[in-house]
Amino acid sequence: MKSFRALLAGPLVAGSLIAAPLVAGPLAGVQAAPVCTFLQPVGGNGVSTIVSKSVGRGKLIGNTNWNTDFFVTQPYTSYKFFFTANSSDANAQYPVEGFMKFSDGSNLQVINTLMNPPMGTGKMFGPFAAVPGKQATQMNFKVGASNDPNALGFSYRISVQGCR
Repeated sequence: MKSFRALLAGPLVAGSLIAAPLVAGPLAGVQAAPVCTFLQPVGGNGVSTIVSKSVGRGKLIGNTNWNTDFFVTQPYTSYKFFFTANSSDANAQYPVEGFMKFSDGSNLQVINTLMNPPMGTGKMFGPFAAVPGKQATQMNFKVGASNDPNALGFSYRISVQGCR
C-alpha cells in the first residue's frame, strides 16, 4: 500500500479531481472511477486540506486536540480518510477513530482501530458509502493518546475526500 506521502506526491493534490478516462471498444460500458475532492477542515485557512497535529494529553475540561472535523458541502457517494504518521514511538499504540456526522445530529463510526505506524507511512481508510436518507455535514477524525504515555507528542497528518 502506498504511503500517504506517496499519494500526495502523485496526482492526489489538495483540491484536485481524479477521473478515469472514457474508454471505447472492448472496455466500453465500464464505469469511470469516482471523482474525489479533498474536504476543507473546520477552522482551516481555506487553502490547505491537510491537517497536521500532535497528540496532546487528555483534559477533563477543554480541548484535547484529538478531534478534527472536515466540512461536507455537497452530496457525495463515498468518503475516504487519509492518515500519515509524522513521528512514531515503536512501543506506542495510537487509537484512531473516524465518524460521519449528519444534519440530524447523529453520527456513524466508520473507523475504530489501534495503530502503530512507522514514521512517514500512511493508510487510507475507505471508501465508506454515504448513508441513504442521511445528509452528511462533517467527517471527523479522532486520534488520541489512550492510556499509553508513549503516545503523547505523536504527530500526524490527516485529510478526507468526498467522492462522486
